[in-house]
Amino acid sequence: MTDYEVLEIGALDEWRSHHGGFRPDSSRDGRRVVDHDLTMQYIGMTSNALEPGEEAGYWHRHARIEELYVFLGGEGQLALDDEVLDVRAGTVVRVGQGVWRTWRCTPGSAGELRWLCIRAGGTELPHFPDDSERGPDRPMPW
Repeated sequence: MTDYEVLEIGALDEWRSHHGGFRPDSSRDGRRVVDHDLTMQYIGMTSNALEPGEEAGYWHRHARIEELYVFLGGEGQLALDDEVLDVRAGTVVRVGQGVWRTWRCTPGSAGELRWLCIRAGGTELPHFPDDSERGPDRPMPW
């Protein structure tokens, strides 16, 4: 049996209909914890959508986990310690351990701020993925 799973999280304009979080008290509309729906060992991911003017409402930081924020639509701001970054579709921000963070969709955004937050921890990734194996003689399926 092949080790993979498929989950349809919907088109970007459907993300707001998700309601989720890591704990009931921090769950909200527009969040889906994808790694709670799939068997994931080393990475985690949430899909997120905030309406114009909506904000996280809390700060947080991690001791062991680093996060990668990939913004896909809308306009917003990501606060990191004492700095505030403007973010929009195409902005990618890596946030290391110990950095306080919070975010919001700016009130003037033309649409929802949508992003993926990818979390990882544990051992460092090699610069070159040296655990890969090529199959030059394996025929393409299409």
